[in-house]
Parts: sequence; C-alpha cells; structure tokens
Amino acid sequence: MSSLMQEMGEKALALGIPLTVQLDLTYRCNERCVHCYLDHDDHGEMTTTEYKKLLDELAEAGVFFLTMSGGEIMLRKDFFEILEYARLKHMFSVKLKTNAVLIREREAARLRELGVESVQISIYSHREHVHDGITLLPGSLARSIEAARFLKSQGLQVMLADVLMRQNHQDYSGVKALAAEMGVRFFLDPTITPMMDGDRGVLSLNVEQDVLQKTFRDEGLVGNVEEFCAAPKGATEDDMESYPCSAGHTFCYVSPYGDVYPCVQFPLPSGNVRRTPFAEIWNHSPQLNEVRDIQLKDLPSCSQCAHGSTCTRCPGLAFLEGNMRGPSTQDCEKSFARTGIPSKNLEAKRAGRSVGHGHSHGMGAGLIQIQGVSLAPAAASALPS
Repeated sequence: MSSLMQEMGEKALALGIPLTVQLDLTYRCNERCVHCYLDHDDHGEMTTTEYKKLLDELAEAGVFFLTMSGGEIMLRKDFFEILEYARLKHMFSVKLKTNAVLIREREAARLRELGVESVQISIYSHREHVHDGITLLPGSLARSIEAARFLKSQGLQVMLADVLMRQNHQDYSGVKALAAEMGVRFFLDPTITPMMDGDRGVLSLNVEQDVLQKTFRDEGLVGNVEEFCAAPKGATEDDMESYPCSAGHTFCYVSPYGDVYPCVQFPLPSGNVRRTPFAEIWNHSPQLNEVRDIQLKDLPSCSQCAHGSTCTRCPGLAFLEGNMRGPSTQDCEKSFARTGIPSKNLEAKRAGRSVGHGHSHGMGAGLIQIQGVSLAPAAASALPS
C-alpha cells in the first residue's frame, strides 16, 4: 500500500469517514455460478432516482472509493446513467466488478470515456469446460476473455479474479498465466461462504486442507493471493487494541434494496437508505457502532491465540458462524495452512469442544452472504463478483 493510501486510511479512520463503499446494483445475473451466494431474483431493486440520491449522500459523507458490483451490473438498463452520475460527482474513484459477458466495443468505449479506474472480471479456469461448468453459461469463458482483452486494448486496467474450489483448484496457475499473457493483474480467492438463505451446503465446494496448504506455499502466487479485508490503519498488528478489519470503520456495503451492512462479507443489517439517510446510518447505527467496538482484546479465544495478531480473521465469517466476537473457523484453517500450527479454535474442535462463546447475533432470513475473501492486505474492491 502506498504511503498516500495509508495516510488516507488513517485519516478516514480518525475522522470516521466511510472512505470506501461497495454498491451492488442488482443481484440478477446471466450466469448461475455454483458457488454464488445470491438469490438472482429481483425483489424490488432501487430505482435510478434512488441510486442517484444515494450517490449524492455518499459523496457528501466523504466516500472516495466506490465499487459497483452485482449480480451482473450490465443487466441494469440504467447502468451507464448511474455510472455517469457517479463520475459527475468528481469525488469517486470508481471500480467495477463484472463477468464482462455483455461488454462489447460500445460498452468498453463508454467505460473508458467515463474514466473507470479498473474492471475486475471473474475467470474460474483457463479451460472452457471447467469455467463454463462453474458459471453454467455455455461460452462464458470465451466471451469474458474476449471482453477482457478488448478492455485492456482500450487502456482500461483489468483484473482477473479466480475463486478456489474443488472444481478448479488445479487451474489457478493457468488463469494466472492467462493474466500474465494479457498483461493484466490476477487475484485468487480461497474461501467459499454460505448462501444468502443460510444454506451451508455450498461449503462442500471448499478445497481440502492439503490443497489449501499447497496453494499457500506456492511461490508462484506471491503477490497474487490477497486478503479481502485489511485492518484499518491507525493500530499496529500486535496491539491488543487493534481492530479486526476495515468493516464499519472505513468501509461498508449497500445492497440493491438499500440495506447497509458493515461489509459484503458481514451480513449484519445496519439500516436502509430508502428509509434513513446514509450519513445517519453510518454515524448512528447501533449495529455499526457495535462492530466498531470490537477489538482483538475483546475476542475470547482469538486474543489468547498464537495467531491473534497475524490472523486474517474476518468478523463477518465469524458472525456467519454465530458470533462476531468468536473465531472464524475458515480463517483458522487458512492460518493452519500457512503455518502448520493449529489455532486454539481448531484444537478445541478436534477435541470436540467449542470456543469463543459470548455476545452474538442470530442470523436473520434473507441476509446477504458473499463468496470468500482473498489472502494479503488489499482494498475491499478485491473481492471477486
């Protein structure tokens, strides 16, 4: 992270500014990825006018980095109208996440004209039968790659994002090579999380521990396997008063229905912009304030764990397991894959015990849960769509 970016993060944290917001425009999608967390029906998405009003409120609140995602953003007929309005604010650095299947020359030219900072495209394999078998859309790999190449030729910054799962765990090196050949960036995401209705069956797509260990120890992935969440700047890693991540501190997420959450990975309902102005939610939401109160010293098991100050523990994943102040087993497994040393949580599970009980929120119906996170400090926009 550049010194300027670090300074911006520190100032935003000190001033309570939502430096980065991810805005999902729709949950509808032309793909049906086997690992996706979403219900792809439209349950009453915000209108063009509502999105413009929200963008006004985000700009006034001090948001600088704006990520637009979905679903598939190009399915919104008003997508370019919303994007143009965001760029007219002159306060947003706009990033997009898309499968790029619907991007052609006209769309690419418009993205360039509007000064989009980057376009992140989900590619799950360099092999058509594997990628298309995951998206369940025949021809999707060829169309996504064609769009990625064209966007790159138009001078746009392109990133290929892969999600590690049983179907494609042997193919990430092929996607990485494809990205290198195209001259674009590559990210690998090793985590699958539950469906939005709470169904955890999708976790069966997670790779085995030996595959995860091999992935973490692949020297060819240095700099490419990235952590979705980074601790907000302003606290040292070994400080027991440090914060788990940027969720609710300098980052938040808004759904297509106006619901505000600490993060796409942290489905704690914290307000709705259709009923309450964004700034009021950001500054006064009891849920966001509770999240901001969580420090490493408050985590019963994690504060006593050898991985405590270096673990990539996601409070959102912990919340999905039943307790935002408890351990995230998936992160414990990643720490074990990196170090070969089991956390207290993993040791307890092996012994048939549970750890980290304390104040927790139940999981409500219809909450948004997004697929995993990547593996070294990175901005929230690194999450694959």
